[in-house]
Amino acid sequence: MRTEYQELIDDVCGLLGTPATLEGRDFGLIAFGAHDSADDRVMDPVRTRSILHRRSTPAVREWFESFGIATAVRPVRIPPEPAAGVLTGRVCLPVRYGPVVHGYIWLLDDGAVPLDDARLAAAMGIAGRIGALLADEARAGARLGGLLHDLLTEGGPGPAGALAEALGPAVDGPLTVVAVAPWRTAGGETPAAPPGALALCAVAAGSPALAALARPGAARAVAERLRGTATAGIGDARRGVHELPDAWREALAAARAARAERAFGRVAHWPDLGPYRLLTALPGGQPDPAVAPLLRPEHRELARTAETFLDHAGQAARTAAALGIHRQTLYYRLSRIERLTGLNLAAGEDRLLLHMALKAARL
Repeated sequence: MRTEYQELIDDVCGLLGTPATLEGRDFGLIAFGAHDSADDRVMDPVRTRSILHRRSTPAVREWFESFGIATAVRPVRIPPEPAAGVLTGRVCLPVRYGPVVHGYIWLLDDGAVPLDDARLAAAMGIAGRIGALLADEARAGARLGGLLHDLLTEGGPGPAGALAEALGPAVDGPLTVVAVAPWRTAGGETPAAPPGALALCAVAAGSPALAALARPGAARAVAERLRGTATAGIGDARRGVHELPDAWREALAAARAARAERAFGRVAHWPDLGPYRLLTALPGGQPDPAVAPLLRPEHRELARTAETFLDHAGQAARTAAALGIHRQTLYYRLSRIERLTGLNLAAGEDRLLLHMALKAARL
């Protein structure tokens, strides 16, 4: 299907003699036309970002949408807006199928082509063909998303068999699930599936989350494309569709860990979680009563000291260096931690309890 989009965008470029890009209604890049030109405007910042990062910035989206492109039925001329990073004007061709806009074709514009030009009318015909393809993909994607939702929320052989049948040959080989949590988007719409995602669905998993079915090799790229400002987790690879609910639970746990521990970055993979694999399985609730006083806001610095001390295996010199304090200051803080919690930091079980409680508090 992606080859068809590329061929149609190349037809638009040839028809109008100008660079063109095709984006979905979520402004994710689908295809772009190569164009030889000495004009620096051909690769202005917005087009460059769209091609390299596969998505426009929120400021660019807001500027473009302010011209009514989401409901337009004919070409729309959009002037430059340097404050939004739009240094070159555009002509937007809405990609429609029936009453729905499924995407946009973007043309760099110098104002020379009138909006009633016959070539633009012909390009709108191509946009209609693209709209029909995108509508077909949307219908198929909605069905797969619904089946994935049923499997992740209900489990069992029925939903697993239905999803496997709908996936067809794509079900062969390892699969995994990506979780984006918390997931929020304007209007509550599920975004278009990015390259590498076999199905998408929203799941109410405590707080709303987005689930994506993907091959393990494509999972990180899918997670980065979907997560926005949220965190994402990736479950371990599975060989059968019936095992995907387990991968989903792992992915949710990994997303929680990524939100709690900056060392994971914004995307965490279940096999890489280490102790967080156990911690995310613990029931939530009140902290251990011995550690609870240390977690009060006024003792934030003591809690950080305790966690750093335990992260460094109780080695005073390394802990003091990591915190940027004198060793005597460290010893003083450790004594205060012991008095506050009643724990003995020379005892292994007390250290284990304190370390687990501090890590669990992040979750």
